[in-house]
Amino acid sequence: MTGFVADSSIVRTIWSRSETVLFIFAGAAAEFALNKAVDWLYFTGRLPADPLGRLFSTVQYARRIVFAPEDKALAAIDQITKIHQAVEAARGSVIPDWAYRDVLYLLIHYSIASYELLERPMSDAEKEELYVVFLRIGKRMGLTELPPDFAAWVPSRAEHLHRDLARSAWTDDLYLQYRRHLGGVRYYLVRQLQSVLVPRVVQQMLGLKPSLLIRASMPLYKLCYAIGLDRAIKAVLLPDKYKKQVAALDVPNAG
Repeated sequence: MTGFVADSSIVRTIWSRSETVLFIFAGAAAEFALNKAVDWLYFTGRLPADPLGRLFSTVQYARRIVFAPEDKALAAIDQITKIHQAVEAARGSVIPDWAYRDVLYLLIHYSIASYELLERPMSDAEKEELYVVFLRIGKRMGLTELPPDFAAWVPSRAEHLHRDLARSAWTDDLYLQYRRHLGGVRYYLVRQLQSVLVPRVVQQMLGLKPSLLIRASMPLYKLCYAIGLDRAIKAVLLPDKYKKQVAALDVPNAG
């Protein structure tokens, strides 16, 4: 049975490495804290209570889509839709369509930004290939007003950034929860990482200055990864509770 994402796709390559996946969600965590629909994350209370646990739950859904056969991937997308519909029913209001698009746009932007930080610049053809995968996901979820291709997505993304973001009490509380669950050192490193992944408007709203530490350490980390020392580094940096889950994110020979 064919997969939802082709075996040779750049999308599988991006999502097959634990560092890239963690970078994607580090960047997304920064930007979504500013989203004007962030209050929806507080309705169930699950995200502020356990932001890292929610991250890994989200990762599992993403991996089921990227690496699963077509039918199981579509079932995972439908399950995500049902979960959100249940939350909407419980709250008695509907999550705005633009908020769904924003989340899809987050995954597109940070998939590219994270891969390019860790690996190399992506070609226009690779960006288009990645966009087509997420476009299919969005259409399956019933989202509207999705740009037809990557070139059209770029200005749409810029429009969303300037229309849908604002720093609020939700933002500050969510960052407080990040710090509480990560600890001071890990929180500092995540903020440093976020500063080089997020767009300038997000940097400005969150008071993030592009990190020389992260930029300077990337060549060294790439060397450590090439010779297998990355596992030792992750063992030091990651909370014990999540080390096995992070290790499971690596998919050998994907892509």
